[in-house]
Amino acid sequence: MRDKNLPLTETTYYILLALTAPLHGYAAIQTIETLSQGTVKIAAGTMYGAIENLLKLKWITEVPSADKRRRVYQITAAGREIMALETKRMRTLTALASQFKY
Repeated sequence: MRDKNLPLTETTYYILLALTAPLHGYAAIQTIETLSQGTVKIAAGTMYGAIENLLKLKWITEVPSADKRRRVYQITAAGREIMALETKRMRTLTALASQFKY
């Protein structure tokens, strides 16, 4: 049975991927733009709304930071699990699509 949270949005997937290392929101935005080769650009408002949602889902957590002006976040075990499920789902779709000529 598929997890009710799947499929993830592209934005959510990229945020979880970026937060496999501890980052503050703006650094995550920059990391996502780099990872996506400039194809995904997340506005600050979108990022902070997504962070609040991911905190509620317990897929990310706030971690201690030396910089008191910035809140730093990192993926949790639950976040890694949902990201792994989504990665598996996408790999299955890719393998299926490779069987067809288009």
